[in-house]
Amino acid sequence: MTSTTATAPSATPATSPATGHVLAAAGRVLIAAIFVLSGIGKIANPETTIGYIASAGLPFAPAALIAAALIEVGGGLALIAGFRTRLVALVLAGFSVVAALAFHAHFADQNQFIHFLKNLAMAGGLLQVAAFGSGRIGLDRR
Repeated sequence: MTSTTATAPSATPATSPATGHVLAAAGRVLIAAIFVLSGIGKIANPETTIGYIASAGLPFAPAALIAAALIEVGGGLALIAGFRTRLVALVLAGFSVVAALAFHAHFADQNQFIHFLKNLAMAGGLLQVAAFGSGRIGLDRR
């Protein structure tokens, strides 16, 4: 009588290390795109942005515009470049959560609820970037 033993499947990654680094860089670009474009939109149309910030009841709307544009454009470009990736991802994740709470926490409005969840999803993706870094494609090269 022979006995057989079951073996667990090997824990091989789904992608090669090189593919993983390409995917990490592509992910950074895709996440960063919304921040860069939104920041450029704020710079191109500051009056509308200041009005929107003020309508949310936030103080110092002109200063908030400058801070948001710097975080979005600067952080987005840094994320694309893979520069200080973990820190930048944490800042952008925090920014996304604050923006969700300040501008999209109107849960009776389905559109605002979807924007709220979108911001949380972006924060979740950014926390993954903060946890695992830029990969080998980027200025951090980790």
